[in-house]
Amino acid sequence: MWGVGNVSYGLTMRYLGMSLGIGVAIGVTLIVGTLVPPIMDGQSAMLFSTRSGLITMSGILVALIGVAIVSWAGHQKEVQLKGNLQDFNVGLGLLLAVVCGIFSSGMSFAMHQAKPMENAALSLGVSPLYAALPSYVIIMGGGAIVNLAYCFFRLAVLPRLSLRNDTNLDSGVLMKNTALAATGGIMWYLQFFFYAWGAANIPQHLSYVNWMLHMSIYVLCGGLVGLALGEWVGVQKRTLHLLLLGVGVIIAAANLVGLGMAAN
Repeated sequence: MWGVGNVSYGLTMRYLGMSLGIGVAIGVTLIVGTLVPPIMDGQSAMLFSTRSGLITMSGILVALIGVAIVSWAGHQKEVQLKGNLQDFNVGLGLLLAVVCGIFSSGMSFAMHQAKPMENAALSLGVSPLYAALPSYVIIMGGGAIVNLAYCFFRLAVLPRLSLRNDTNLDSGVLMKNTALAATGGIMWYLQFFFYAWGAANIPQHLSYVNWMLHMSIYVLCGGLVGLALGEWVGVQKRTLHLLLLGVGVIIAAANLVGLGMAAN
């Protein structure tokens, strides 16, 4: 599922742009990936009938509001800076964003269903910080198959993107792009490496909040990195304040989830 979600994510950026695309896709992923696992475990009543569950659900709702604010600020930025997206297509982009959000949640489902592998690692004396890592071989392997198949289709089947078209590229460009791709892959993996560390320190019955926190910080860091790289230079102060408001709301949501865990 997450392999299909990754492919859809790239296409979403193509048709919606970074700011709006990330907000919609990650917002859907946050909802589906957070709520489905506890429902599958028969814990849906707990989410709405206990003080802890209600506070946690409030945190999820506030996180979605924060994601929406950051996304709207990003959209306003693109309008004000008149970003040129040659393939901009709202209808197709939103469809792909929803598909991306649903299928990318497969990563959350897989990690949830991999608990027997994690327990087996713990029984062998593996530290709780690393017990979830063996399951990543299978989970990410499944996603790799989908991504490799899509890339092969694009490069080897479609005539406009034949592999032969790339043979004349400068070796320096190839080395630079290879290094950037490898760095991106390593950094992408590290998010789930540290995700496992965080999950090891959250009570088992509240494991569903891991995904919510992860996706919220995803949007939060995206906004902060954009500021650091000067992507918002030239944007109206009102729009910049909107971005900062959204970031603040996401931080508040994370604290609400923390209160929910503490109240249990």
